[in-house]
Amino acid sequence: MDEKRVRDMSPIRLGRATSRRQLPTTILAVTLITMSLYAWSHLAGLTQLATGHQWQQPVQPVVNMNTLVPLEAHIMSKCGDAKDCLKHMVLPAMQRVYDKVNFTLSFIGTPTENDGVACRHGPEECLGNIIELCAQKLYPDPKTYLGFTMCLTKDYDMIPQRSLVEDCALEHAIDFDKLNECATKDDGAFGMGMLRGSVKRSSDVGTLNLPSTNFTQSKY
Repeated sequence: MDEKRVRDMSPIRLGRATSRRQLPTTILAVTLITMSLYAWSHLAGLTQLATGHQWQQPVQPVVNMNTLVPLEAHIMSKCGDAKDCLKHMVLPAMQRVYDKVNFTLSFIGTPTENDGVACRHGPEECLGNIIELCAQKLYPDPKTYLGFTMCLTKDYDMIPQRSLVEDCALEHAIDFDKLNECATKDDGAFGMGMLRGSVKRSSDVGTLNLPSTNFTQSKY
């Protein structure tokens, strides 16, 4: 009975047991490492006293996370190059620096004398631009409006068909009725005013014909 009790109280061993022959070697190694560290720290202290200099940790630069760097993309809604620009340049950049930039999506066109805009791919592109601007105004988080814009751009030849706009709005939790209200407000004058301002912004940075990105006043 006593023999059984002793067996039951034996400690559980995890992994491979350490041989007794290995213990002196292990203890010696640990001792040498400890002595080496102590000697190094003592020598460092003597060096500091002899030279009169104190060891200093390198100063890390202070990053102000509240200061966002301007990042802007200039596109045309019915342009195949815009699709590539968003997919291969804008999206990868935003995935890395989303919380460090102030992103703006602007559009390329030519202001006309009657307070309108001439778009390179015709009036349908102008309406597509306005729809994407309305998404940006109503949902200023780039995750939402940029995702919506990329959804439309995948089928850019179908812009501004209602079915495409409704599908992309549903996919990105955008209220289609609010989007439509924005685009048609004041008989379309509100949306056209936003487009003119956006086109002027692109023109001011020298973007006239091709989609591009603008990062801290440098165009790529």
